[in-house]
Amino acid sequence: MMKFFQKLGKSLMLPVACLPAAGILMGLGYILAPGVMAGAAVAELNGYATSGALYTIGFFLIKAGGALIDNMHWLFAIGVAVGMSDDGDGTAGLAGLVSFLMITTLLNSGTVAGLTGAEADPAFAKIQNQFVGILAGIIGSKCYNKFKGTKLPDALAFFSGKRAVAIVTALTSIVAAAILFFVWPVLYGLLVKLGETFLGMGALGAGIYAFFNRLLIPFGLHHALNSVFWFDVAGINDLGNFWGGTGVYGQTGMYMTGFFPFMMLGLPAACLAMYHSAKPGKKKMVYGLLASAAFCSILTGVTEPIEFSFMFLAPGLYLIHALLAGITAGITVALPVRVGFSFSGGAIDWILSSFTPLAQNPWMILPIAIVVGIIYYVVFRVAIKAFNFKTPGREDDDTDETKVTLSNNDFTEVARIILEGVGGKDNLTSIDNCITRLRLEVKDQSLVNEKLIKSAGVAGVMRPGKTSVQVIVGTQVQFVADEFKKLAR
Repeated sequence: MMKFFQKLGKSLMLPVACLPAAGILMGLGYILAPGVMAGAAVAELNGYATSGALYTIGFFLIKAGGALIDNMHWLFAIGVAVGMSDDGDGTAGLAGLVSFLMITTLLNSGTVAGLTGAEADPAFAKIQNQFVGILAGIIGSKCYNKFKGTKLPDALAFFSGKRAVAIVTALTSIVAAAILFFVWPVLYGLLVKLGETFLGMGALGAGIYAFFNRLLIPFGLHHALNSVFWFDVAGINDLGNFWGGTGVYGQTGMYMTGFFPFMMLGLPAACLAMYHSAKPGKKKMVYGLLASAAFCSILTGVTEPIEFSFMFLAPGLYLIHALLAGITAGITVALPVRVGFSFSGGAIDWILSSFTPLAQNPWMILPIAIVVGIIYYVVFRVAIKAFNFKTPGREDDDTDETKVTLSNNDFTEVARIILEGVGGKDNLTSIDNCITRLRLEVKDQSLVNEKLIKSAGVAGVMRPGKTSVQVIVGTQVQFVADEFKKLAR
């Protein structure tokens, strides 16, 4: 099971890598056009421009970034399908898209109302979420891995092989949609009821809410909780009342205030801890992802690029993050400080909300965030070391493998020898690679000839499982893997 989640975590790196760019675009856009974020009423109150060249450019950048942020579920459906497939083939990504379209179309409010002859449950208005995206990606990859080599009778030969994948995926997704038809409203309803129980608990309720908000992020189910506190589902409307100036001073904003410290400096400090904890040979590799994700979180409060980088690789560490977030939110709300956001808890929203009528001691967010950042850094460094969490750059490859150099740079010949050494393409069931190793699954280990494989100039051969073979190639493994896959077709 842990191996499955680690592979899922790695597969999410592909779509997650798109998100920092989107967050930065939106952050720049909001700097140029704060009136877009603040809303018409607050823009007029604070004199923010709602027209002109800068506003137009800012609005354009906000929409450009939002194209990715607002459609994360699509990115996850395709990215997870490709990442979880045996060979990274684009057909798997197409299968993930087929599954997502099938499930979300069958379960949207209009379709459900047409099927039942009654008004659809409000839960179906939220069916396009990260959970369904990830589920669709898993369905697509599983169908691809199992049916990509399907051979049909001559009369149906056109649909043999990879062409059969989409058909099987569609049928499987119909079954998944049928199950979700009964499960999703119940789950969504339970989350709404859970949120309503936190009402009247003050700072403690705000902290518990923040904990569950983070805990549900991997599945996209946090939106159900958010609708209770931020909008008018249960009569709170924290977000609308704060920006509209219609709430209660010292109270309104309590379900948003606690997010700022860990979004602005807590999680960015966790990025620094993960960078310092990475293996020496992999620090450069993870620096780009973590640095851009940290900047995105500080500026805009978009934390998904950070959280998805470790939530499946190290679920225990993500639980620690959720606990820290809940404690941070509870303590922050207990203090005489209130700020709000219309997008997320980043520096831009913090600055903009500081000028609204219901803002209370907004300056206190910064010192609180600094303390939270220090705590996050220390806790993450200690936890990663103590529990050997597999955060980015701490995968199972040996540290010095990035220094391995092939003795033969003829990648096609290297791949040919390795393929012969593992018993030929008929003995293979899976082909994958990481930063330094060619990772293979074979049918019969007795056919593997380590001496022949090493004659290709590779650094070594490992057999971590009954059907697993890993060939240590070094940082040029991608070129060898590409040729290996061509020969194994």
